[in-house]
Amino acid sequence: MADRLTQLQDTINQQAEHFCNSIGILQQFSTPSKFPGFDRSGSQTPQQQQNQEDYAVLFATLISRCAKDIDTLIESLPSEESSTELQVQSLRRLEAENKEAAEQLEEVVRQGEILLEKIQGALSDIAQCQLDMQNPALILNKDVKSQL
Repeated sequence: MADRLTQLQDTINQQAEHFCNSIGILQQFSTPSKFPGFDRSGSQTPQQQQNQEDYAVLFATLISRCAKDIDTLIESLPSEESSTELQVQSLRRLEAENKEAAEQLEEVVRQGEILLEKIQGALSDIAQCQLDMQNPALILNKDVKSQL
């Protein structure tokens, strides 16, 4: 998740997109102006008029919602009244949490290394047993020597 300033910048960029898109829609569906000596009929069909009204409502909703989001993000930013003491206290708390997490990580790594050593030992034993099974004469010689 992004920090609040990044969220604010993204929301402002989104608001700019809404403004640009709404202007594009206005340009697309607006009726042409009449100029003297230039007769061009620019009447819109009822369907085009309805689309224009739908887009107007859509972009008005998007722009107002985005403006509310921008206000909320601005209000959630730390104020200038935040004292240095509060910031230092917050940093100390974060450092303590970080230290605790580091200790937990070190313990997990230590347990993982112990488990790895056990697995490697078991694999070594399995490999030795497989080698011993391939040459049964060695096993018999070991048994005879151990009985003497």
